[in-house]
Amino acid sequence: MIDRRLFLATGAAFAASLALPRSLLARDPDGYAPPDLEKMVAVEGGRVYVRVNGDLRGPKSPIVMLHGGPGGTHGHFLGALALADERAVILYDQLDSGQSDRPNDPKNWRVSRFVDEAELVRRALGVDRWHLLGHSWGGTLALEYGARRPVALRGLALASPLVSTRSWIADANALRGSLPAAVQTEIAQCDVAPGPVCDAGTSAFYRAFNGREAATAASIAYARAHPNGFNPKIYNAMWGASEFVSTGTLKEYDGEPLLTKLDGKRTLFLGGQYDEARPSTLAGFAARVSGAEFATIPGAAHGIFADRPQETVALIRAWLARQDALA
Repeated sequence: MIDRRLFLATGAAFAASLALPRSLLARDPDGYAPPDLEKMVAVEGGRVYVRVNGDLRGPKSPIVMLHGGPGGTHGHFLGALALADERAVILYDQLDSGQSDRPNDPKNWRVSRFVDEAELVRRALGVDRWHLLGHSWGGTLALEYGARRPVALRGLALASPLVSTRSWIADANALRGSLPAAVQTEIAQCDVAPGPVCDAGTSAFYRAFNGREAATAASIAYARAHPNGFNPKIYNAMWGASEFVSTGTLKEYDGEPLLTKLDGKRTLFLGGQYDEARPSTLAGFAARVSGAEFATIPGAAHGIFADRPQETVALIRAWLARQDALA
């Protein structure tokens, strides 16, 4: 993997309900259960692709998962479909990503619009209450959603979240300092101008802190059947060309003040042992949310569902059971 953009491009690799894109109808054998429901949901700016596994009307509240990026896809969460044996699992591609519409209009690339998008998906599916998990950039959206304290929110999981750009870059710089000197020299080129030397250093960084396991045959097959994947336009516009310097619209993003607005007894922070969102940083965020839980997935980097799917799903399953037990 060269950088987070390639990680997103491969997935784990990898008003109206209208006709689905033709590409969704072609399914290679991939080992994942086919969706029980697929839907295109109207949101501000276009339509987003939604897939559901499990019974939306079952006795346990569904869980929805918000993918990373900006510009990634739902593919990182395929391992979480195992949770559908006891509750509905809702995955969707954000606007301009994956199988969703791609107007590629920068006016849609606002944090608040992406948060509103999640709520429109909930309403379109007729779900009264749900649990919400956001990973990486999706964690930003989950934080913003949770800070609104909606009645519909039953449990909130912030997985390897981007809470503030300041803290994210601080973690990246701390981690790059732990790499061999030659790699640090290559990464230093990213601070000047992204290019081949920067890419080489970034590749080493991501092998250590982004994804430590090779893509599975199942995830590769899924990506082949869903060819519209990562969208670099939105990533570059909102974040920038380099992992270590943000030049996009998120360069001043700071969601840390929102931490005090979360309902601690319903909030979980989790990440990987080798995560680029460092465990010490996540633990500090969790400590600022009274009553929140914090957990680390042993052996995983940033791609927790890809690196350690069984351990990650088991942890989330146990947390969901505790949330279900709350009034």
